[in-house]
Amino acid sequence: MKIEVLSDKPALIERSLHLTVTKMTHAIAERGMCTIALSGGSTPKPLYEAIAAQQLPWDKIHVFWGDERYVPPNDPNSNQLMARQAWLDRVNLPEENIHPIPTNEVEPAVAASKYEEHLQTLFQTSGGEFPQFDIILLGMGDDGHTASLFPHTEALQASGLIAVGNKQNEPRITFTVPLINHARCVMFVVAGADKKSALAQVFATDADDFSYPSRLIQPQGELWWLLDRDAGEELQVSTAAES
Repeated sequence: MKIEVLSDKPALIERSLHLTVTKMTHAIAERGMCTIALSGGSTPKPLYEAIAAQQLPWDKIHVFWGDERYVPPNDPNSNQLMARQAWLDRVNLPEENIHPIPTNEVEPAVAASKYEEHLQTLFQTSGGEFPQFDIILLGMGDDGHTASLFPHTEALQASGLIAVGNKQNEPRITFTVPLINHARCVMFVVAGADKKSALAQVFATDADDFSYPSRLIQPQGELWWLLDRDAGEELQVSTAAES
């Protein structure tokens, strides 16, 4: 695990951009393609806008989402819509390389099952096997949740690839803890003073994992925590160093 505290949000986005592009380029050089799962929320939007300004081999990049609100794709609260407006619609990325979470089924559980089947087909995995994403971008809420893995919800104990999350009786579709933990690189990008209290618990030695779900993210690959100073100033960590 690597933790970096950046001076402010622009510095956080710049560092996140550098690290993301480096990992994308490395994946393409190593395996001929890059699979990246995006997070929602307001923090990553400037990161996606910055990625859109890069010159990258877009046909070799496949984009997924780590979670999605159960709303239509054109809903203002859609994570897919935000990413398309900030990044995907601005570059020549083939539509077949974009893999949104379906939100048009009668039941969220059906949508979750369909997305799981899609991932298994695309990554050529079978039951009991987990796809290995090159990069999974995550945020963290002020309650310590990540993706749509909320405190003390059933999704935290899901053993498959995709689960139905729940926030105040509003369904979400989310990557599970074991799927995230199979990634080659997981990168948290966290900003804001309202995250301090949860971060203290996430990094505490004896806090409850189910009260602060971000603690459950311990991937077999790299784990990066990139924080702005407002969020991370009280943590005893070093400031950013080049990877």
